[in-house]
Amino acid sequence: MLTLSDGVAEVEVLPRLGAGLLRYDFTARGRREPLFRGAPPGAIEPFALANIVLVPWSNRISGGGFHFGGAFHALEANIPGEPFPIHGNGFLSAWTVSERNLTRVALSLKSMGPGPFRYDAEMTYALSGGALAMTLVVVNRAAIPLPYGLGFHPWLPRTPETLLAAEASGVWLEDERHLPTGRKPIAERPEWDFSSLRGLPTQWINNAFDGWSGRATIAWPERRLALDVQAGRELGAYIVYSPSRDADFFCFEPVSHVVDAHNLAKGPAADGLAILAPGERFEASCTFAPRET
Repeated sequence: MLTLSDGVAEVEVLPRLGAGLLRYDFTARGRREPLFRGAPPGAIEPFALANIVLVPWSNRISGGGFHFGGAFHALEANIPGEPFPIHGNGFLSAWTVSERNLTRVALSLKSMGPGPFRYDAEMTYALSGGALAMTLVVVNRAAIPLPYGLGFHPWLPRTPETLLAAEASGVWLEDERHLPTGRKPIAERPEWDFSSLRGLPTQWINNAFDGWSGRATIAWPERRLALDVQAGRELGAYIVYSPSRDADFFCFEPVSHVVDAHNLAKGPAADGLAILAPGERFEASCTFAPRET
């Protein structure tokens, strides 16, 4: 476990478990405030962490794999209880620390899989003025072009008054397997229109939103705190997940592509995946900046 601190915020990084975060805390009014949900002591399971890294894709891939370049590329399920491979393998792998100082750490991964994927990745966390900048880079080391996706998957505290603003143009509906059934313009689902600050849904939500501006705000009025999100243009979608109003967390996941983009009718590039030739790289970045309100 590595600790980064800039005197305003503190981050704990766990290289051996997917380069994930154990916590991201902010000092406000003389006390520590969690900005991401903190992991329990001794956490050894990635979904208990405060943030995981998504590479070489985000979310689920259906059908046992995907067709690309005239071939079918098989992929196996990677999480017990999940019928589909989810979130790639970066979040399950041990990463190597390649550079570190008091406020910044860079971690690297060389992966021979899953399926056809062969890649090098680098994940960087950097603190400045309390803001946490995340940058994820992937380089295709396979002998063939392949579709790659990237993303960040933080868990955030959910309080009764939590608000979210994240303007998008469309939302993808899901079936009972958490796979997309079709896209709706956001105007047709006004209860999920986060173009301005509004409360989180009271029922289950696990949906991808596309046409995202790259800007978002999460506000906790009763905590007098807010978190401003700024993503690079390569992250054109986000996913909101929360099981119910009684949950103590929700997820806001900036990602490059929608769920199962490898298998959607328009093809992988149309829904945000980056087609990388051998040796090509793809980079995604996102900054989370806290402020008192």
